[in-house]
Amino acid sequence: MPQKSVLIPWRPVTSVVLLLLVWELAARAKLTPPLFLPPFSVVADQLCRSIADGSLTNDLALSLARAFGGLLVGTATGVACGLVMSRSRFAEWLIDPFVALGFPAPKIAFLPIFILWFGIGSSSKILLVAFACIFPVVIGTYNAARSVGRLFVWSALSLGSNRRSIFFHVILPACYPRIFTTFRIAVPVALITTFTAEMVAGGGGMGATLIYSQRFFESPTVFAYIVVMMCVGLVLDSALLSFQRRFLGWAEN
Repeated sequence: MPQKSVLIPWRPVTSVVLLLLVWELAARAKLTPPLFLPPFSVVADQLCRSIADGSLTNDLALSLARAFGGLLVGTATGVACGLVMSRSRFAEWLIDPFVALGFPAPKIAFLPIFILWFGIGSSSKILLVAFACIFPVVIGTYNAARSVGRLFVWSALSLGSNRRSIFFHVILPACYPRIFTTFRIAVPVALITTFTAEMVAGGGGMGATLIYSQRFFESPTVFAYIVVMMCVGLVLDSALLSFQRRFLGWAEN
């Protein structure tokens, strides 16, 4: 039986290290001006300084609070709407046109309206994130509920279960894996919307500091914040994937 190579787990790390090495060498060789591409060592030093003085920690905490606040509101509303649509033709007739209009629309274009209604603080950004997340969650939840096999429902009915019991003990548990997959999709949507809204509207956070640093040509800070944004997305997705494998692994069988 062929043995799995011991190098396989290290492939992603190797690729990242090679990329950082090429980055450092290209910057040190001055293939591009330092303003456009500072050496990675300089970016890492600036990253450590930002962590030490607390500026990065505060910005990251504020951005994550906005992202997860909007994500929770959007997910809760989207799951409720998707489930209601799957059980009621009238609700589907009423809600589906709004989903069809809102889902393909660029959500950041609504930022001026949210600022006009809710101000320039965190409320407008949280609600914009909720607005961006609700549509994929509605669609994912609706499709998950509609895809539950009728055989399961008929079996529960034959055993004497009522409609309410079937919904909470048959349909809803069967939807959990696909709803969670939709939630994984909504997480990067929440992060992207939060960072972009902060870049446009300010008010603190990762995006606001990044665009402020760019205006004053503080390239090491710009690249440091971009690296942190990428790492945050990777860590969150890896954590969600681990949770899915541990608690929803039965759905893959």
